[in-house]
Amino acid sequence: MIAQDATDIRVLVLAEGDNIGVLTGTVMAGEEIEVAGQTVVMSATLGMGHKLAITAIPSGADILKYGFPIGYAVAEISIGAHVHVHNLTSRYTTVEIME
Repeated sequence: MIAQDATDIRVLVLAEGDNIGVLTGTVMAGEEIEVAGQTVVMSATLGMGHKLAITAIPSGADILKYGFPIGYAVAEISIGAHVHVHNLTSRYTTVEIME
């Protein structure tokens, strides 16, 4: 994994081996930030809590957060890209509500 110091301090990597980081502050559309040693131009303004790819993630690959898969990529995700419902299918267990 790339050292945290090669990534903007607003992108928190939660566990070794994760392929996403979580924003701890706002990044603005058009802003250049460092992600895993690469300069990335942000395509959208994103706030705290949003996820960014810290490596390129191929379609079908697991999205790793906290060292565990939280879902899988439904399309190729480039480094620095926003990781959200448009390119991620969740692996969270659905809960049935019993009446």
